[in-house]
Amino acid sequence: MLYLILAFLTSVIVTMLVIRFDHLHSHFSGDHDLGGVQKFHSHSVPRIGGLSIMMGMLAVLLAGAIKETQWFTQFAMLIVASLPAFLGGLIEDLTKKVGVLMRLGLTMLAALLGYFLLGAGIVRLDVPYIDLIMQFTAVSLFFTMFAVAGVANAFNIIDGFNGLSAVVAMMIFAGLAYVSFALNDWFLVIANMGMIGACMGFLLWNYPRGLIFLGDGGAYFVGFMVAELSVLLMARHPSVSIWFPFLLCIYPVFETLFTIYRRKFVKGVSPGLPDGIHLHTLIYKRVVRLQLGEDVARYKVQRNALTAPYLWALSSFAAIPAVIFWDKPYILLGFVFLFIASYILLYKMIVNFKIPQWMVINKDS
Repeated sequence: MLYLILAFLTSVIVTMLVIRFDHLHSHFSGDHDLGGVQKFHSHSVPRIGGLSIMMGMLAVLLAGAIKETQWFTQFAMLIVASLPAFLGGLIEDLTKKVGVLMRLGLTMLAALLGYFLLGAGIVRLDVPYIDLIMQFTAVSLFFTMFAVAGVANAFNIIDGFNGLSAVVAMMIFAGLAYVSFALNDWFLVIANMGMIGACMGFLLWNYPRGLIFLGDGGAYFVGFMVAELSVLLMARHPSVSIWFPFLLCIYPVFETLFTIYRRKFVKGVSPGLPDGIHLHTLIYKRVVRLQLGEDVARYKVQRNALTAPYLWALSSFAAIPAVIFWDKPYILLGFVFLFIASYILLYKMIVNFKIPQWMVINKDS
């Protein structure tokens, strides 16, 4: 708990300072694009919240160095490995000149560093015969880099509304911390608890009013840490099924896979192009209904804040069984299929305007 609190306080203070002195850096750190297809705020907001989360983790690292803890070296290597993913996103936040492919490449580089610095490699899929192929270093390395970059990009995709990606990430880190604690892996416990505290500090200023955004630096850093800590848990503990972290991360991962399918095979456009029909966007536009007169800015803020809880609930339906059945692959796989079926059904209902009444917030309620 000490490291969680330390990361939380550091993140809270850094975020507060970023917001307080916004007038000094908003010309290059602010999100001034208010008319984009995925923009749901009414004024410029700093998008460098990832800096606060990184500083929270650096505070934990410093505390580990002062106390001369056994996990300090591993923690330091974890932070070093994360730098390409974090810095690539942060530079994009500041310059708007780092493309998606470059950010994905840098995140793959981060996974490569984690593979060799920490032994964070996926060497099994818990599938007969395929696991034999995964024993080859080249295959394991390629799959690890692809998976880590994919999860990091998935968090960038769901980072569309106040509190959405931060809370989803905190659920995942909590699940990883729980299993790490059960396995007496204190390095992973502290790393996950540090990320929870750092995300909480950011969330205090991000939700519900959206005074600061994660930005690409924050989304890629948080997504990388989710993926890397998941891979490390599996690599260090063979008893953990690969389907445990997969189910934990199923919401952002399947959102990404479904988006690629929808854009590439249904619409016939590039998967990298933005659109306004992600599940979280549809919930914002078609499910959350508030009547707030002509106060457009307040209308956007409150509808934005009411969107994320729907997705928090959806993500929790996967996270809870994942934590309960973390070492039972067949049960986990069953819940993966159940989540996918539920997601597709819910998406289809909302697209076709057949919204369940229990989801609708009426103006008179």
